[in-house]
Amino acid sequence: MKTRIIGFDLARAYAIFGMFIVNFNTVFGSHTDHTGLSGFLNLFNGNSSTLFVILAGMGVSLMTSRNDYTLKERSTIKSIITRRSWFLFVLGVVFYLWWPADILHFYGGYMHIAVLLVFLPKKYFLYAAAAAIVIFHVLLAFIPYETGWNFQTFMYNDFWSVEGFLRNTFYNGWNSIFPWIAYFFLGMYLGRLNWKDHKTLKKILFVGITVYLITFLIQSFAPSLTQDKELIFYLTADYLPPFLPFMLGTASFGLILICVFMFIGNKIGDTKIARILASTGQMTLTHYIAHLVLGLFTLSLITGRTLSYELMNELPTSPIVIFGFSVSYFIASCTFSYLWAKKYKSGPIEMLMRKISDGKRASS
Repeated sequence: MKTRIIGFDLARAYAIFGMFIVNFNTVFGSHTDHTGLSGFLNLFNGNSSTLFVILAGMGVSLMTSRNDYTLKERSTIKSIITRRSWFLFVLGVVFYLWWPADILHFYGGYMHIAVLLVFLPKKYFLYAAAAAIVIFHVLLAFIPYETGWNFQTFMYNDFWSVEGFLRNTFYNGWNSIFPWIAYFFLGMYLGRLNWKDHKTLKKILFVGITVYLITFLIQSFAPSLTQDKELIFYLTADYLPPFLPFMLGTASFGLILICVFMFIGNKIGDTKIARILASTGQMTLTHYIAHLVLGLFTLSLITGRTLSYELMNELPTSPIVIFGFSVSYFIASCTFSYLWAKKYKSGPIEMLMRKISDGKRASS
């Protein structure tokens, strides 16, 4: 169990590092330059967020992995998950005022829906994931995906109206429930697997590599396979909209990364560097919020640029600066996590969430 959890936390540490790169590059860099180091930074787009959601689903599944819960215990666990989902939802909606690409309120939505399935056999998690993708594609036939969006500024025009909020939350927001909850359900399925068995790791790694390579080849050769511009767009769309090929590619890449970090955890789980990274992975909620406040303000001071939507129209910051700052900020985050973990079991915001949702279990 120990090595499995270490590998899980190492993957979470990588996911938050990837989100540092994505968000710092989104605000200060160029998300359209796919050459050189800038292209390398843009490789993290989509992959980090999807891994973050998959791992979140694994976390919920690991909370409920026993087979002998009493009805009272099941009710208590469902209540805790529900309260956590509302905490994240409210926190995310408030945080949206600062960061319109917030993922936390979506994360809360995933958890709230997942409560309905959490004690079902794991095969139903895959059925639910497939259903979420199908629902999204059905919605595409009725609601134009660009509804509500200003893709020049990446702002959602009517987010604060009832119709706009529901549309953004369930259909075409940055990480809308449909289809993104499919990643969460996939994570719940993975959390029910026996990761102590090396056959499990090898099987998931094989599936991940196979699906990723097939998807990659189809996307790479799409312009050669067809002249249909709409089909090419469907096959190669990146993040917005999250069509099926995008989801298959990012989900399979997530499987590969999880297997890699589980393997690393098995090999170096008892080393100091692994413990430092694991402590960082256990505080992803704290680091997510901190990097979008402290991190962005610090980078704005370093670059001498004012945080505003006008940055979208200015020349991007050098990718070397963004990458260097991302690495430095991650090292600082790891240092904080390691020192904090010497005294506390959870990160600052994680402690607050547990105190509100778990009651007496808040210190665990």
